[in-house]
Amino acid sequence: MKTSFTLPRKTLSAITVLMIALLSYHPIHAQKNTTPVSNESRQDFTVKGNVSDENGPLLGASVTLKGNSTVGVVTDDNGAFTFPKALKAGDVLVFSFLGYEMKEVKIQKNVNFLKVVLETDLVEILGALESNEPYSSKRNH
Repeated sequence: MKTSFTLPRKTLSAITVLMIALLSYHPIHAQKNTTPVSNESRQDFTVKGNVSDENGPLLGASVTLKGNSTVGVVTDDNGAFTFPKALKAGDVLVFSFLGYEMKEVKIQKNVNFLKVVLETDLVEILGALESNEPYSSKRNH
C-alpha cells in the first residue's frame, strides 16, 4: 500500500522561503577586545559647563564641536550645558550666540567643567531707509 502526500504549490513555496530565511539568518559577532581598558588610559570624557556674559547666564547659546557642526547642544535657563558626545583632549568646542563674539575653547586633559564668558559684538544692519516723502497712513480716519 503506497501513500502519497502532496502540498499545493503556494504552500510549498512559502515553506521553502521560510526555511531559506531561517537557515540564512546567522548573526555576525565582532571580535571582543581581549585587552582590558582601564579608566586611566581611556581619554574620552564628558564635558559640562556654563556660558554667560557680563550680565549673567545666556539661555540658548550654541555649543558645537569644531569640524562637526551636527554635534552640539544649546544652553539651558542657567546657561548650563552637557555636551552630548564624549570628548578627548585636543577637541575644540565653538561657543556662539547672536550679538556676541564666537569663542573657541580647546579641551584640555582632565578638564570636565568649562566656564565660558562671551563678549558682546557690534551688530550692524547694512542698508539705509530711503524715502522721498514722509510716511502717511492709508487708513481713513
